[in-house]
Amino acid sequence: MLKTLSHSSSRLLVLAFMLLTWPLVGSCQYLRYLKELNPTMAGTKPIDHAPYDALLKKYVDEQGMVNYRGFRADSSQLSAYLTTVSNTLPNKQWSKNDQLAYWLNAYNAFTIQRVLRGYPVKSIRQLGGDKTLVNTVWDQRFIRLGNDKDKVCLNDLEQRLIRRRFKGEYRVHFALVCAAVSCPKLRREAYVGSRLNQQLEEQARDFINDPAKNKLTPATAPQVSEIFNFYPGDFKADDNTLAKTLNKYLTGPKVDADIKPTFMTYNWALNEQK
Repeated sequence: MLKTLSHSSSRLLVLAFMLLTWPLVGSCQYLRYLKELNPTMAGTKPIDHAPYDALLKKYVDEQGMVNYRGFRADSSQLSAYLTTVSNTLPNKQWSKNDQLAYWLNAYNAFTIQRVLRGYPVKSIRQLGGDKTLVNTVWDQRFIRLGNDKDKVCLNDLEQRLIRRRFKGEYRVHFALVCAAVSCPKLRREAYVGSRLNQQLEEQARDFINDPAKNKLTPATAPQVSEIFNFYPGDFKADDNTLAKTLNKYLTGPKVDADIKPTFMTYNWALNEQK
C-alpha cells in the first residue's frame, strides 16, 4: 500500500517527483506502477472461496483482529487456497462482482500470508524497507498470477489492478486490509460476488461509524481516517465528496457539507488479537 507518503498531491505528480529526484537504481522498481496490471485466464470459472472463508471464521474475531498464531498452524490450508487463486485468474465471462470479490480476497489473503512468513512481528512495515514504491513490504514481489514468470506485489494488486479496473468503487478502501490496527476490520468471511454489494455496504458503514477510525464530532471539524487523505481522488468521482461519503453511512449526526477535516495518525501496529 502507498501509505508511507502523503497523498494530498496527485499520484502522478508524486511519481514524477520520484523519477526526477531518486537514483536511477530504483527506477525500474516503481516505473511499473504507471502501467495497469491486467492478468486474465481464458476458460476459468469463479472459484470457491469456502476454504478461505472457513479460515477467517476460525481466526478472525468480531473486532476484525487476527489470531496469527492460529493462522500459522493452518498455513498449509491458506497456501492451498492461494494456489487456487494463482491458478484460476478471472476473465471477462466472470461477472464484475465475482472479479472484484476475487481480487479483494486475493489481496487480503496474500497479506496474511506475508505476515505469517515473517511472524512474529509488531508491525507489517517491519517486513520491508522504507522506500515507497521500491522496497516496502507492499513492493515485495512474491505473488504468482497464472503462468506469468514475473511475480507481483501487494501494491500491484491494489494500485495497478483494483483501483484502476474498478475505478469509482471507493468502497474497496473499506475492504482492503493491510494488517494494521488503523486499517478497516478484516471481515470474518470471504467476499463473494452474489453478496458483494451488501458486504461492501456493511464494511463502509462499520468503518465510518467506528470511533477508533473516525471521530466525527463536532460536525464542523471531524477527525477522519488518514485513508481519506491517502486516496482523496477516489472519493471525488461523480461529484462525490468526503462529506457525502461520510453522511451516506453515518448512523448518527451528519457532518457539515463544507468540512475541513483533520486526519488521525495511522496506527501501524499489527492487527493481532491480544
